[in-house]
Amino acid sequence: MTETCRFHWDAIPSTGDSKADRREIPGRAGSLKRVAVAAGTIAERHAHDFEQFFLVQAGTGVLTCSQGEIQLYPGVVIHFEPNAWHSARFETDTVLIEVNFAQEALAHPG
Repeated sequence: MTETCRFHWDAIPSTGDSKADRREIPGRAGSLKRVAVAAGTIAERHAHDFEQFFLVQAGTGVLTCSQGEIQLYPGVVIHFEPNAWHSARFETDTVLIEVNFAQEALAHPG
């Protein structure tokens, strides 16, 4: 039987620190994450071995990637292929909604 689950971000335990409050809802093929980032936070250059989308829900900042600098503000959606390097600087308190795909889902689509 197919299951439907209901979640609320306030009920998800935080795994963050003073710079970022991270709350994650895991699924079979990936996860959904809400990240509230404090103003002034810098995410140093890094990459993930998984595919990722993120939506800026609130706040502003600047993302740096191989294509250059991209302004972040509400409504902007970013897509990273696996191993795409990036860094970010958050100018104001910012909320991101991330969709992260498990490597297994990428290796065996459909």
